[in-house]
Amino acid sequence: MGRLISSETKGVSNWKGREFSFFSLAVLSAMASLLIMVGVLQYQWARQLSKAAEASIGSNLQPLMMGWHLDFYAELSAICIALQVGPDSGAGGSWDDYLRRYVDWSHVGINTDSVENIYVNPDLIEDIYIWETSDTARLRLLRLNADAARIESSEVRKDLQPLLSRLLVRSSSLPVALRAWELPTSPAEPRTAGNDQSSRSAPKRPDKTTQPLPPILTGWQFDKNTWAIVHPIVNRDRDSLGPDKQQPDRGRGVNWIIVMLNRDYIQTKLLPSLTKRYFGGREGLEYRLAVIATGETPRMIYSTDAGFPGSHDEFDSKMNIFGPPPESVEGQFGHSIKNGELLRREEWRSFSALVWFPVIQYAPQDDPWILLLQHRSGPLEAIATNVWHRNLVVGGVVLLLLAANMGLVVFASQRKQKFAKVQMEFVASVSHELRTPLTSILSAAENIKDGFVEGKENLKFYGSLLTAQASLLKDRVDRILFFASTRSGKTQYALRPLAVSEILRTVRKNTAALLEEEGYTLDERTEPGLPCVLGDLSALCMCLQNFIANAAKYGGEDRWIGLSATCHETDALTREVRIAIHDHGKGISSSDLPHIFEPFYRSPKVVAAEIHGTGLGLALAKSIAEGLSGRISVISEVGVGSTFTLHLGAVEDESVNSQAALFPAARTMTNE
Repeated sequence: MGRLISSETKGVSNWKGREFSFFSLAVLSAMASLLIMVGVLQYQWARQLSKAAEASIGSNLQPLMMGWHLDFYAELSAICIALQVGPDSGAGGSWDDYLRRYVDWSHVGINTDSVENIYVNPDLIEDIYIWETSDTARLRLLRLNADAARIESSEVRKDLQPLLSRLLVRSSSLPVALRAWELPTSPAEPRTAGNDQSSRSAPKRPDKTTQPLPPILTGWQFDKNTWAIVHPIVNRDRDSLGPDKQQPDRGRGVNWIIVMLNRDYIQTKLLPSLTKRYFGGREGLEYRLAVIATGETPRMIYSTDAGFPGSHDEFDSKMNIFGPPPESVEGQFGHSIKNGELLRREEWRSFSALVWFPVIQYAPQDDPWILLLQHRSGPLEAIATNVWHRNLVVGGVVLLLLAANMGLVVFASQRKQKFAKVQMEFVASVSHELRTPLTSILSAAENIKDGFVEGKENLKFYGSLLTAQASLLKDRVDRILFFASTRSGKTQYALRPLAVSEILRTVRKNTAALLEEEGYTLDERTEPGLPCVLGDLSALCMCLQNFIANAAKYGGEDRWIGLSATCHETDALTREVRIAIHDHGKGISSSDLPHIFEPFYRSPKVVAAEIHGTGLGLALAKSIAEGLSGRISVISEVGVGSTFTLHLGAVEDESVNSQAALFPAARTMTNE
């Protein structure tokens, strides 16, 4: 009956285990799929976030560069506004009027609280010249002296000769002069600018252009070679030029006003001020900035850092300061954010500013001034990539945590499945272990009841049978209850000094019936003069009895069990008593050895061989040894046998009496 119940219980356990395995596998597959999906979404999200971060930085960077450009334009155009010769002027006053306007502008105080005067900066201007080209037979270069408030004749500076020659060629009419920045459509021999009147001859003037001029192109033009701003002037009704009271030619040609910029001031004052205004932070400049004049031989106009830009520097953004070629103004005007959308990467990495002064060209190729920016912490693309990598790392850590959580869930489910299986096997084993003596007791009792037992010999036999089976039943029930008490941490031990001989004598007495029934011989070898140990007699006997019961259950064919007791020095001051149980049985494999002291654990080979047991004996023995400040060691070899050794601290001879006096009725110690 017990074996039948055990088989049924095992069948239920195996069915539930398979069902739980299928469920765990399904959960694991679902969680793995979810983890992969989250990983893909995390990767895509991190990449999109990186692109959005880079675009957002670019969207913020371009307005800063445009603001820098507009303030630079305002600084240069302030003198143009002061001279009142904007693009809509077709006629002007006398040269004295220009001089008076220049003097008034240069002597006005700078008032930063006034919007009108915020860009009044006389230091920006080096000189202002009048280049008279309307009289083809009489060319003159005049200088406006603001300090002396007079007009002076000036010799042609060497650096001005290419510009003056260019303007002379384009001075035939206002439409031609307004397009002086263009390369000539037909060859023309420029005259050499100077004061030698005898060497001058009438220039060949190009035909008038018939193309309409956009309003933005009329007026001022910029010569980047000489750092000058020029403007054509048509003289119709002029007063005297100066003290000589000479009248200008009333022809149809144009004259020129030339504003020479102060290079040193722009490089050392203006550009650093604009850079700090737009690209500075609490801890200084956030960007490296450089203004470069491109061409066959690029020239550095301004740089915030020595050695920047280098040959291998990567730029976050660059801007053509003078804007795109005027022919493409309509298509390029206003590289800005449309409808609140982020700029595309190529739009803020390289773009052209608004056209303010058309640049006078001397060669077919375009050699603009370029504003270069690089973030101090590295290229923005690298920063965005680092942000992407950081997000990937964070996401990866999160995914690893999720994966670890999944692993813990799977591990917990496997442990739960294993524990459930062990519990079912424990129930099956306990049912068999309890039913066997109960069946024997019930059968003997029924025989006595039915009158089948007659005579003293039969009564004595049945009495011995009932006593042995009841003792066996009590022992197994006590073992289960003792295990429950050890798991709850409330086991109590009655400690007193014990002689090793007393422990061994009790163990032999309690295991005599088992050894006799199984046909085993107990070979006892005890070292003489062993010291006492401090412990609980019943607990120590239970521990050693478990070792002997296992040796009898798994012993070899020679039916031999060895019992030895020896004393060893652990160090110079302490000794320990070792009580060992030896057998010549099957031995324990190395894979099972780390688990034999786990509650309910039974080797798969033992379970397959249908050797009954609860898996509690060694767990109880370990709990007892540790509760008495001892330990258990095991040496085993498959096919040779096993040796289980109980290690207990020794009580020195001179303290035995004092210890016995302390425990006349035994002292109680709680194992918690």
